[in-house]
Amino acid sequence: MDGTVLVADDDRTIRTVLTQALTRAGCKVHATSSLMTLMRWVEEGKGDLVISDVIMPDGNGLEALPQIAKLRPGLPVIVISAQNTIMTAIQAAEAEAFDYLPKPFDLPDLMKRSAKALDVKRRAKPAVAVTPREEGDDLPLVGRTPAMQTLYRLVARVMNADLPVLITGESGTGKSLIARAIHDFSDRRSQPFVVAQAGDLGGVDGISALLAKSRGGSLVLDEVSDFDEDAQARLVRMLDVMGAHAPRIMANSQADLTQAMEAGRFRKDLYYRLGGVTLAVPPLRERVEDIPLLAEHFLSRGARDLGVERRLSADALALIRAHPWPGNVRQLENTLRRLLVTSSEPEISKAEVEMALGGAQAMPLPRSGAVDGEKLSASVARHLKRYFDLHGGQLPPAGVYDRILREMEIPLIEIALDATGGNQAKCADLLGINRNTLRKKITDLDIQVTRRRKLM
Repeated sequence: MDGTVLVADDDRTIRTVLTQALTRAGCKVHATSSLMTLMRWVEEGKGDLVISDVIMPDGNGLEALPQIAKLRPGLPVIVISAQNTIMTAIQAAEAEAFDYLPKPFDLPDLMKRSAKALDVKRRAKPAVAVTPREEGDDLPLVGRTPAMQTLYRLVARVMNADLPVLITGESGTGKSLIARAIHDFSDRRSQPFVVAQAGDLGGVDGISALLAKSRGGSLVLDEVSDFDEDAQARLVRMLDVMGAHAPRIMANSQADLTQAMEAGRFRKDLYYRLGGVTLAVPPLRERVEDIPLLAEHFLSRGARDLGVERRLSADALALIRAHPWPGNVRQLENTLRRLLVTSSEPEISKAEVEMALGGAQAMPLPRSGAVDGEKLSASVARHLKRYFDLHGGQLPPAGVYDRILREMEIPLIEIALDATGGNQAKCADLLGINRNTLRKKITDLDIQVTRRRKLM
């Protein structure tokens, strides 16, 4: 590796480590803790590569990128940042950064990227102004794990590409948030953002009304794997006739569409039309190192929204890290929000987390079954009386009302889903609730849905 590298970071340890590694690799290195000094070096013509932190004592490294591009067109810049959110990756891409790495970074990986930056002769591009943006309140897209950083970089690359996007992942991973981020930070952000379900495609004017509503913006096909054969056929025809001012098409699915195709439940021609770019959102159990970051994010947001400040004890955090989180990020958020409200101390204890996760809070089942002819209300009353009696004259933990409703609601929905073969539309009709309400309850209560071809 040959060349001069300008390193700007206010962390002395990082400056030292990078200087030693780059020097051993054959580079000359100028290191500084000041953005002003970095800009002076760039203006003087020094350096073949810049490695810069974002937050500096005297400025913002991302906001300096357009000025660097103006002073030295083609000078590659690698951005490193402790702000491990999707916004950093998006802003780095908008400002034409050569690459972006989160802190703590992998040194061999950074050295490979540095070598590539020094070898690649980039064509000069006009400077792109960077408008500082705040992380959206409803975008908990936080993570420093390689899987999430790869996802962030891919989102940043495709947000303005004229390609359909298919977003896959388990329930609660944040698929809808990814779609919203792609729209909100793309060139279409001032245009409509429309989420469509299978029912929106029906009727004589369904498709034309949908296209008119989302004209020039983004159209998200929600849980496209649930679309029946008729809706899939309508969708194929719609995609084939879209003309000028057509919306950008995005689709999300928690089901594996390739398996659905092989089973004959999903049209191949539709799959290939939707899968221009596929973004796979990893489940929370595959990015355990992000759990403390997410927990801090949700507790901070809860403190702002609810006016209640809480922190996790070391044991509580360890338990949260070890939990499998079948409901993924949404379940983690709901759990922490509930703990913010129910916890009475500034520090949330391990015992409180156990109760919130269904450990100590679970009500024991009666030793005997219901009495013949007994009404449901009487059976529930007998069950609850025993639950209170088991606390030996002490009150149960606070939040009994929500816990009881939750424990009754889960088996009700599970049994109804089983009775309808996993068909959510039929299940919603059976329960007498809106389908969107049912879907929200399924995700919030972490209920697993299994589709069967035949209904009971």
